[in-house]
Amino acid sequence: MELHTTAIGRGTPRVAYLHGLLGQGKNLATVAKAVSASDPGLLYDLPNHGRSPWTEGFGYASMADAVAADLRDRLGHGTPVTVLGHSMGGKTAMALALRHPDLVRGLVVADIAPDDSSHGYGFHRLIGALKDLPLDRVGSRQDADDLLAPSVRDAGVRSFLLQNLYRTPQGWGWRANLDLLAESLPLISGWPAGVRGTYDGPVLWLRGADSGYVTEEHVPVMKELFPRARLVTIKNAGHWLHADQPEAVAQSVGMFLASLRPQLSA
Repeated sequence: MELHTTAIGRGTPRVAYLHGLLGQGKNLATVAKAVSASDPGLLYDLPNHGRSPWTEGFGYASMADAVAADLRDRLGHGTPVTVLGHSMGGKTAMALALRHPDLVRGLVVADIAPDDSSHGYGFHRLIGALKDLPLDRVGSRQDADDLLAPSVRDAGVRSFLLQNLYRTPQGWGWRANLDLLAESLPLISGWPAGVRGTYDGPVLWLRGADSGYVTEEHVPVMKELFPRARLVTIKNAGHWLHADQPEAVAQSVGMFLASLRPQLSA
C-alpha cells in the first residue's frame, strides 16, 4: 500500500506524524513546521483518509504495518525515527512502536491511551452528520458548511470535518472512507488485543487539560506497555490540543526531540 505523505523541512525525515480520525496529515503541519529546522518530518495520510488508499477493513496492526513498510522503503533498515500520533494516529503510533521497535527512536502520543476511548467526542454523530449531508445540494464549501451547521454547531469542528470534502468530475465526494469508518468505530475506539509487548524507548504522552481522553486511570495500562512514558498536560486544550495550543504542543515536542538528538550521533 502506497501511503500519501508530505515532507516538512529539508533532509532525511526524523519524525513521522500520524493524524486522528477523519483527519489528514496536514492537521499536524503547524507542529511539524515548528520543529522542522532540526527535525524534518513526514505527514502521513493514514489508510481510508486523505489521499491514501481505501481498504476493505480497519485494524491498528495493519495501519502500523503500512506505515512501517513505508518507513523501511524510504529510510532503509537501521534508521529509526520519532513517531508522533494524535488520537487514532496515537494508537497507530503505539502499535507501530510495539510491533516495529527497531524503527522507533522515540514516541509522542497525543491525547489518547491504549484503552477504550468510546466515551470521547462522539465520532459516531460526526460521521453520521457527514454521511447525511446532501451532496447534491452543495454548490460550494460555504453551502456545505451551512448544511452541516444544524448538526455540528462548532464552526471549528465543521471546518475540520469539511476538509474531507473535495470536488470530483461527477460532483462532490469524501476523501475519508465514511462507510468503513462508521462500521469500524468499535475497533477504532478500542485497543487491539493482539498488540501487546513492551516498548522500552522514551515516550512523551501529551493530554489536553480539558479533554477526557486521558485520565489517571489510564496511567497503569500505559506504563505496562510503555514504562518510560512521561505524561505532560497542556493547559487550556481539549482533544485537538495541537489546534487549541499549537505553541505549547510544539514546545513540548521540540524539547522531547532535542533530548533524543545525542542518540543520533552516538
